[in-house]
Amino acid sequence: MKQGIHPDYHKVVFMDSATGYKFLSGSTKTTEETIEWEDGNTYPLIRVEISSDSHPFYTGKQKFTQADGRVDRFNKKYGFTN
Repeated sequence: MKQGIHPDYHKVVFMDSATGYKFLSGSTKTTEETIEWEDGNTYPLIRVEISSDSHPFYTGKQKFTQADGRVDRFNKKYGFTN
């Protein structure tokens, strides 16, 4: 491989925003937010909208109710008030 053109590959923790499920994996993505993992080490934290823990294809059902509309969910998620 050519030297100096590949991004730094390191361990990060991904957290599902919908369920709070966390898993440690390798990634080239970086973030300022960190979290202490079960092994006592601190890793960058990357929040994801959906993972295998919340996706209906993997779970066979919805894990959260969608009583609100899309706009209401967006406003609630990002802290906007009406």
